[in-house]
Amino acid sequence: MSKKAAKRKVTKKTTKKAAKKVAKKATKKTTRKVTKKATKKAARKTAKKASASTSLTKPKKVLRGLPDIRRFFYANDTPIYFISATNFNLLGADEWIKGFKFICYIECFDGLHPNVFAPQEEVPHDEFEGIEDINNYLLQHKEVIDYIDSRKQKGVKSKALFLMFDEQTEKLAKKLDLEVCFPSAAMRTSMDNKVETNRIAERAGVPCVPYVLKKVKDYKQLCRVSKHLGTDLVVQTPFGDSGHTTYFITCEEDFAKHAEEIAAEKEVKVMKRINCHGSAIEACVTRHGTVVAPLMTELVGFKELTPYKGGWCGNEIYPDAFPKKLRKQAHDYTRLFGEQLRKEGYKGYFELDFLIDKDNGELYLGELNPRVTGASSITNHALYALSDMPLFLFHILEWMDHPYTLNTNVINRRWAHPENCDSWGQLIIKHTEDTVRKVTKAPRSGIWRMDPDGGLEYDRMDTHRRAVETEHEAFFLRISRVNDYFYEGADIGILVMRGRLMTDEGDLSERAKAWIEGIHGLYESTAVKASTKAAAKANEVAAFKLM
Repeated sequence: MSKKAAKRKVTKKTTKKAAKKVAKKATKKTTRKVTKKATKKAARKTAKKASASTSLTKPKKVLRGLPDIRRFFYANDTPIYFISATNFNLLGADEWIKGFKFICYIECFDGLHPNVFAPQEEVPHDEFEGIEDINNYLLQHKEVIDYIDSRKQKGVKSKALFLMFDEQTEKLAKKLDLEVCFPSAAMRTSMDNKVETNRIAERAGVPCVPYVLKKVKDYKQLCRVSKHLGTDLVVQTPFGDSGHTTYFITCEEDFAKHAEEIAAEKEVKVMKRINCHGSAIEACVTRHGTVVAPLMTELVGFKELTPYKGGWCGNEIYPDAFPKKLRKQAHDYTRLFGEQLRKEGYKGYFELDFLIDKDNGELYLGELNPRVTGASSITNHALYALSDMPLFLFHILEWMDHPYTLNTNVINRRWAHPENCDSWGQLIIKHTEDTVRKVTKAPRSGIWRMDPDGGLEYDRMDTHRRAVETEHEAFFLRISRVNDYFYEGADIGILVMRGRLMTDEGDLSERAKAWIEGIHGLYESTAVKASTKAAAKANEVAAFKLM
């Protein structure tokens, strides 16, 4: 091949190579251009979609203060339920919150309460051992499931409140797409432990009755670990109603009566016994601080009301129930305790029992209830609550996923002022005799009036205490119904009335005694032989504390 031919061949080869390179470069450039164009188009589409979404879900307006919060609940569209044995603890909540309903096992109002739902058919179930079992039964009942499903709102998660619940309750609620408006069952159980309560109090700087937390195997060990507390002692096991699980011990014979229960615990609380009277205070941990209600008296151990020596059986609230210094001290301790609960991850409603030493006037923490309680009905219907809003609304607001601002200091100062507190009392009436009887006649829930001679007359149907006008009237919430059983400790009903129920000396007033006697007189029952199955089972619901 000539030099000229070889040169033409190389040039042709080079030209082809160069052409391929140019074509490849052009392809890349075109691809980048197309990709860039597509990306811009996709971005515009995404932005448009986001814009449309934003326009559909406008930012939530911040609720600024109590008027906004009240209006928010009056216009509420979220189905909210209180699910429990009865609706006692949150009586009146349906009047503050649109869409609020009670789901109950015991129908206290004979179907006349507009916002109470109770399943009609009793389906087979294991024996109830606590309110948790009742709630779990309700959440699996077809009538309840159908009722909750019928009220669901598209895109809105329904909410549920309970007096007591456990991990099984949480699972059942989740299955029904219900959000439980309380800290977890595990957290509540931990904090409900009377031993753990003292440890929280220590961290919060709240004083307790002189105590020791120890494992106690026998009386000799009890004396050894509590030597610095004296010989008159009070022993509490970690869980349970104080009426059942508080033991007063002055000698080995006293210990022997409860030795099995005490020795079975890994740790018990041993306290010095003080000459005291009880008090209770409810509060709510919010994101803006702890809201604290006024201090209430407690009725404890009255034989006319309860068979249990340390058993809670009522409350009073009135302006000068305690000296100003003591009220402030209880308020300050409650706020300290609430802030400690918040640090530990808790939010919402709680109650503290305080013990006031009659000998030296000192105030000590008794126990914590991390929930709404039997005293909540008194707290949420007092004058300060009706003027602003009930404590339970602060609690529910924490679960409503809505921004709000609140000055808790202003609310606390206003609620602490005596002029914002009126006078009310409640009596929790139990069957106090060691007998078993079947109820054949029971009074209706509603407003009752006392005649001058002490007789009671049914006046009118109403759903809670606000309808009580004078001290000659009372609201009665019936618990024990026809065909239920009375036996020692069974809950008969709750009486709520204006005015005081105790004397200044701490005894039941004559008026209170007359009302208790009058309610007992409205019931009729027949004796049940101890050997029968009915006597053995009695009323399973009444076998434990319902409030």
